[in-house]
Amino acid sequence: MKAAITGVGAYTPEDILTNAQLAEMVDTTDEWIMTRIGIKERHILKGEGLGSSYMGERAVKELLQKTNTAPGEVDALICATVTPDHVFPATANIISDKAGIKNAFSFDINAGCSGFLYSLEAGSKLITSGHYKKVVIVGADKMSAITDYTDRSTCPIFGDAAGAVMLEPSVNGYGIQDAILHSDGAGRKHLHQKAGGSVKPPTQQTVANHEHYIYQEGQHVFKWAVSKMADVSAEMMKKHNITSETLDWLVPHQANMRIIEATAKRMGLSREQVMINIQRYGNTTDATLPLCLYEWEKKLKPGDNIILATFGAGFTWGSMYVKWSYNGKDMQQQTGLE
Repeated sequence: MKAAITGVGAYTPEDILTNAQLAEMVDTTDEWIMTRIGIKERHILKGEGLGSSYMGERAVKELLQKTNTAPGEVDALICATVTPDHVFPATANIISDKAGIKNAFSFDINAGCSGFLYSLEAGSKLITSGHYKKVVIVGADKMSAITDYTDRSTCPIFGDAAGAVMLEPSVNGYGIQDAILHSDGAGRKHLHQKAGGSVKPPTQQTVANHEHYIYQEGQHVFKWAVSKMADVSAEMMKKHNITSETLDWLVPHQANMRIIEATAKRMGLSREQVMINIQRYGNTTDATLPLCLYEWEKKLKPGDNIILATFGAGFTWGSMYVKWSYNGKDMQQQTGLE
């Protein structure tokens, strides 16, 4: 038995933060950001009391509509996030409640930017166990909540968004074929949030020192990401005898254009085979992969060979080989959500 993706939903906030606007906030330019990162604009969630669950709820509701699924039919919901609404309860619990999903168990996974891929693997095992028929995987992050907009090295990178997919038992052998996942906690010193956890609880001093924002040593993270994401993607191709001619799509984590290009080059792929939307959304962390699938859905056909690749804080990284299970254009036309 395989677990197949049978639908995709997404949500991006209306407010957009452009490079020109950032240049008025910190010492940066559009040219500097585009040359080093490849981002033109990013969506920002504004509004009092709105967190990751707000975006996740909207992505899930669209997903349920597109797949003609009643909330009560969902067996489990997993939310990948590094920006939960609260330390507890799980944001997955909140999304389920808001979306009317009452018959499912739900929980969060935090694996940095690799969380969505880790969650897909966990969800696929629930399906292949034979005990669960419909599992929703959500990637939702309000990165603006932990971004320091006085730090020019990190504030251009991140945006807010959510994406969700439905996993169901495959009827034709299509679906998730394999996953290669890794982590190395030694990399945590290069990318983390200094305060707010049990090691360093929040105090007036930690807030004053900006220790509740993203801390990133860019050069170290870049070197690890280029190496690991490319290596694991090439390993997946070799393991399954996939060539650049037989791979239809690479879905890379949208962290940095140079990392994406290096991974594609290592795999021998043309730009036309790579899903890239970083220029419009930035790094939305756990939402990057489902947001790509959502935007390219109408181009996807049954049997398409797809490799998803990611790298995130932890360090965490991995790749997943998927045979697409449905005609995305037909679904969009049927639901009127083109």
